[in-house]
Amino acid sequence: MKVESLTYESVRVRAVLVPLKRKVVSRVGFFDRWPLILIDLQTKEGIVGRSYLEPYLQASPRYIMPAISDLVEARKGKPLAPMADFQAGRKSLNLIGYEGVAMIANAGIDMAGWDALAKAADVPLAVLLGGTVGSVPAYNSNGLWLTDPDSLHDEAAELAAEGGFDAFKLRLGRDQLEDDLRAISQVRAAVGSNAKLMVDFNQGLTLGDAIRRCHALDELGLYWFEEPTTYNNLEGYAQLAAELRTPLQLGENFYGPRELYRAISMRAGDYVMPDMMRIGGVSGWLRSVPIAAAAGIEVSTHLYPEVSAHLMRVTETAHWLEWQDWADPILKEPFPVVAGQLQIPHRAGIGIEWDEDAVRRFAA
Repeated sequence: MKVESLTYESVRVRAVLVPLKRKVVSRVGFFDRWPLILIDLQTKEGIVGRSYLEPYLQASPRYIMPAISDLVEARKGKPLAPMADFQAGRKSLNLIGYEGVAMIANAGIDMAGWDALAKAADVPLAVLLGGTVGSVPAYNSNGLWLTDPDSLHDEAAELAAEGGFDAFKLRLGRDQLEDDLRAISQVRAAVGSNAKLMVDFNQGLTLGDAIRRCHALDELGLYWFEEPTTYNNLEGYAQLAAELRTPLQLGENFYGPRELYRAISMRAGDYVMPDMMRIGGVSGWLRSVPIAAAAGIEVSTHLYPEVSAHLMRVTETAHWLEWQDWADPILKEPFPVVAGQLQIPHRAGIGIEWDEDAVRRFAA
């Protein structure tokens, strides 16, 4: 049954710690369990909008969850209108800043709000936004961390088999260039020379080291260099983008559309990849990616494969979806991957429901 309008009622916010199949070993940290914040946005009309956040640090739900609860409580009894609510929510917290917790909390509510609206219309989110349900090209980002390079051959073969992938995320930035070269060689030996290798330095290098390392790897046919140095050094990224032949990828740390615009206007990269939590959820994405499209910049995603897949179906310069299964253990029906393509199911809303037994098991 379709519902004409929705009204804020309440929100249930829970934290879980999900064990990872492959440990995250990167320049920004080590993780063997992944924190998620689960959001159930209750409307007066009985429809529940669902979303989740991936706040990286195990302690972070302690300060993000109260912000979500406070924002929803302030909207109780008001009409659900995510595009307008996103702006109002940010302004309500502008005295503590537009970035960080203020944006993250609003993004989580925003995604849940759009899920509720699509459920009220009884259509998938992509359809509500004027697109269609289908498949989205994806690369496997479930492994290939800064572990022993000699272990990466077998791991890469496993990643290829997980969903028929021919594109992969490989993390680089080891102390010695020779170890990065060996890692690339091991992965290529497993997945073939035609596979696409997106390499991510996780901001692990100084600008000087990034210049040296990226130039040393520039002729190896890598698909992109992602965040070789600190994300907000846009002047340094502009220098790298001008000097390198390999395309430069950045954007997972853009807080809202103005940051994306600033990076593009400075020619700081060749591709962008907004993160749902930081760009501002669905509303932030819809405001941001037309800027990239106007500049002819291809847009990929960062984490959040379920909601991101819907948005890629309505993004003019859609490029690659980052696929990882870190939320799968708490989902009733994870989205399938076939021949390297994420398949959006024909379900109303974003298409996610919690496996409550798993939620209880992994409760933080």
